[in-house]
Amino acid sequence: MSLRIIVVLAVLTGVTGSPGVMIWPEADSADTAHPNSVPETVEATEIFGQQQEVPVEEEAEEADEAVMATGELNPNHYPARRAAKVVQHYLNTRYGSPFRLFGLHNVQSGNAEDAADSGRKYQLEISVQEIISNTTENCSAEVLFLGGDQQRLPQVQVSCEELLKSNTEAQEEALFQKYKMNPSLLSAQNLPDSYGHIEPDNKPLWHLGIVASSSVMLKESTENTLFNMAQVANITQLATESEQLKFDCHILLHEMVSQEIINWKLLFTWSPPEGVNVLQMEQLPHCHHCEKPPNTN
Repeated sequence: MSLRIIVVLAVLTGVTGSPGVMIWPEADSADTAHPNSVPETVEATEIFGQQQEVPVEEEAEEADEAVMATGELNPNHYPARRAAKVVQHYLNTRYGSPFRLFGLHNVQSGNAEDAADSGRKYQLEISVQEIISNTTENCSAEVLFLGGDQQRLPQVQVSCEELLKSNTEAQEEALFQKYKMNPSLLSAQNLPDSYGHIEPDNKPLWHLGIVASSSVMLKESTENTLFNMAQVANITQLATESEQLKFDCHILLHEMVSQEIINWKLLFTWSPPEGVNVLQMEQLPHCHHCEKPPNTN
C-alpha cells in the first residue's frame, strides 16, 4: 500500500512541477526593444513636415539615454539618427536652395567616441536624398558635438560629391528675377495647410523656409535633440534695395524627443550667388493655445 502511494506522488510531481517554481511566459519582442530604438520601418527619407511617428520616450528611457553610447552604434537607435540629422541640417544650411533640398534617407552604420576634452565624435555612413531631383547617394560624415558649459555649433564634415553636382543655377536665377520684378511683395501662410497641401506657386517659399530653418536646427542641435521642420506659419517678402531678396518668416519646429512645437522668427536673405543667409533668429514664447501643425508626429 505504501509503495502505491509513493508511485502516485511521484507521478503527480512530474506533471505539476515543483510547487515553489513559477515559469513566466516569454516577453513579446515588441516590449523588449532597446529604449533608444526607433521603429525599423523608418526607412523612407524623412520628408520635412511629414515624418512618421516617433514614440515619446518614458522617464526611465530618458534616464537610460543620459549614458551616451560609445563604440559601434545601432543605426536604428536615437544616438546615431540624431547625429545623422545634424548632417542633414548642415547640408541644407550650406547648399540648400529653392531647388535643392537634402533629407536623411537612412543610417547604415555609426560609431561614437569621446574626443579628448573637445566633446564627442560620431563617424557615420548614411544615405542622403536630394528630394527635389529624387537622387540618393551614400555619404560618409563626421559630427563633433563640442563639450563645455555653453552650447556650441556642432562641427560637421561630410562627403557627398555627386549630390552637390546638381546644377540648379538657371532655375534659381529665373525664380529670383520673377520675385524681384513682381509688382507686389509675396506672402504666404500655413505651409503646409491642415491637410498637408501646398499650392505649387508657394513651394519655393516653403523650400526657402526649410533652408532658413536648417540654420536654427543646426545651431540648436545637441546629442539630446532631434529636430524636424514642421511648418512655415507665415513668410513675407520685404522691400529692399540690395541685390538680395529679404524675407521675414515665422517657422514651427518639432523637437521629436520632447514632442515640443517650438516657434522661431527669422529674418533672412536669398540670392542665387549668395544662397540663404539668416540675419536674425529669435525664439518666440511657447504658444499654449496654438493648434499643432499638420503631419508633425
